[in-house]
Amino acid sequence: MPLLFVVSALVFVVSAPFDPDRRVLHAFVCRSCHAYLHLNPLWRVRVEGRERIPRGPSVLVVNHQSLADVAACMGLHRPFKFVSKASLFSLPLVGWSMRMLRYVRLERGRPHSTRAMLEDCRRWLRRGMAVLMFPEGTYAPGEALLHFKPGAFLLARDERVPLVPVLLTGTRDLVLGDGPWMAPRVDIRVRVLDPFDFPPGADAMRVAAEMRERFARELGRQI
Repeated sequence: MPLLFVVSALVFVVSAPFDPDRRVLHAFVCRSCHAYLHLNPLWRVRVEGRERIPRGPSVLVVNHQSLADVAACMGLHRPFKFVSKASLFSLPLVGWSMRMLRYVRLERGRPHSTRAMLEDCRRWLRRGMAVLMFPEGTYAPGEALLHFKPGAFLLARDERVPLVPVLLTGTRDLVLGDGPWMAPRVDIRVRVLDPFDFPPGADAMRVAAEMRERFARELGRQI
């Protein structure tokens, strides 16, 4: 991790003057995470449907299983800003890297932070950047999906950008909760489904509930 941070810092210094959106640094992190998840030959990682992610702004919605979800999503190899709980931005190395990458922070349970997060996401979408969000907001023990919060769906509707469902399986088996223990063998699958375009005047809460049901069907989960 320290070596990765040092290299990331060098990439940042070299690329920042001509890359304000940190696309180059994000691409480096994507490749680093991809390489890390392939270090163990018993960790099988499959990413399917990358071609379904449209170029330009979109909102990627992903089910949340564990701390490893973000690393798995880096395998999409697409530029995006992801929304993360604020406490991670305070961690040494990891948090510093997230700040360099200009990812979006959220203090859960604080309405003013939610409003600031949504405004940050709108700015990124208007700059042509995709935003990745976990509509459950957190992960919990067990297999059932949590309630989908409406923020991601409101963004996609109001900014008139595609909503892209991304299904994760296996990351819960790789690391339990916040770790640090990791399984010696795991099968991780990242699957991109067809984008969804909001019809004019669609109800974001209803779409969130329908999307949760779709995730549950695809994952074979209890709702």
